[in-house]
Amino acid sequence: MQTRDPRRWLILVVLCLSTLVLVVDNMVLTVAVPPLAADLGADAQDIQWILDSYILVFAGLLLTAGGLSDRYGRRRVMIIGLALFGVSSLAAAYAADPAQLVVARAVMGVGGALIMPSTLSILITVFDDEERRKAMAAWSAVATLGLIGGPVLGGVLIAWFWWGAVFLINVPVSVLAIVASLLLMKESKGPWTKPDPLGAILSATGMSALVWTIIELPHGISWPGLAVTVLALTAFVIWELRTPHPMVPLKLFRDRTFSGGSLSLTLVQIGNGGLLLVLTQYLQFVLGYTPTEAGLAFIPMALASLLCNGLGAGLGAKVGNRAMIVTGFVVSASGFALLSTLSPGTGFAFTAVALALLGAGGGLAMPAAIAALMGTIPAEHAGVGSALNDTIQQAGAALGIAVLGSVLSGAYTAAMPATAPEAARRSIGDALSLGDAGLAQAAREAFTGAMSSAFVISAAGVVAAAVLALVVMRSDRSREADRPEVRRADLTPVA
Repeated sequence: MQTRDPRRWLILVVLCLSTLVLVVDNMVLTVAVPPLAADLGADAQDIQWILDSYILVFAGLLLTAGGLSDRYGRRRVMIIGLALFGVSSLAAAYAADPAQLVVARAVMGVGGALIMPSTLSILITVFDDEERRKAMAAWSAVATLGLIGGPVLGGVLIAWFWWGAVFLINVPVSVLAIVASLLLMKESKGPWTKPDPLGAILSATGMSALVWTIIELPHGISWPGLAVTVLALTAFVIWELRTPHPMVPLKLFRDRTFSGGSLSLTLVQIGNGGLLLVLTQYLQFVLGYTPTEAGLAFIPMALASLLCNGLGAGLGAKVGNRAMIVTGFVVSASGFALLSTLSPGTGFAFTAVALALLGAGGGLAMPAAIAALMGTIPAEHAGVGSALNDTIQQAGAALGIAVLGSVLSGAYTAAMPATAPEAARRSIGDALSLGDAGLAQAAREAFTGAMSSAFVISAAGVVAAAVLALVVMRSDRSREADRPEVRRADLTPVA
């Protein structure tokens, strides 16, 4: 039986703090873009690179970072990541031009890639099966809180200080997490294996190209990016299956719970990916909210998520992961369905109910989904297994933003009057800025109709995820029955 670390709950606080700084940073930047663009003289292309440089590096290095944490120590890799993230955040806060900010954001992506898989892998090695579900629920709740609280915090920081404060706040949090890690955590790592440099290069190249191709989808398919993606990821799979010391144990996908859970999470993240992108525009452009008010509007979602995270942890132990995942996904789908019925005259109460359903669904499903996924991964592969989970969700979220953004943009332009100015037909913000009351009303109606189409797609994706989880994932009882056989297989000597 695993000996429980007496400091495990304090360690969980450190892990949550490390995760929170990443999630908040991603969300807070959405509020900081207008003032930093004006201050640095950044054009539209500069802004795209400021946003994309982080995600490209982060997604590209996740699998490599997970492998490094298993081999060289999860605490060590997380501390290095926190140090990089803190130093590069300081550089970003005082960037004098767009190029400096792009470089700083890229280095932040390296730090984030080192932090993220280490936090989850440390969690599953510190907590045993009995307590892991509760720890996972707390970790997921903190991530959700950061997702929703980021824009609010950004609005407050910018109102009181300047845009650089959204990066500067990462520095003390990173320092605190490093000190706490050194004082509280023991080092953990998997058995030593030979490095896999070719696998690392192929995975980084393939994942970066994949995310770039997805990001460019609204402007058309990037054929060079798609070609690099297919070639690099195909070569990566072939190499990992043939090398005696693979960086990623692809045999994990033979497990129905792992493969079914991975595909389900991808579908859910496609639906969730565009939520903030679409709904914050509705709240600001259609309902007239300020950026801070738009951030506060997500409080019902945060509260419902926090409540149902705890509820889900208790129920999950009784009814099993698969039942919680399917139930949560169905509740989330109903929230998206309600959002698809919004109109320019809808009050906030209706929106709050829909957001509460989304929060409740995520609170019930996500901890169970991640627990089921990580429960299939051997302890020696905890880091790279966690990275695989993070990579799947990152790709799904990026795809969701690209697809739903394209649907929103295309449907809005098609619904606008043909006589409207070209700029107004491309952007609701431009339409409202022209000062024409009739055009503004047409733009609000066109945007709401386009948003409805986007949320119908989100609801369909989450329903598909629920069906996939129900059909493909194995029940907890059947997994328990097979567990001794799996353990015997894991102990088979390797020639």
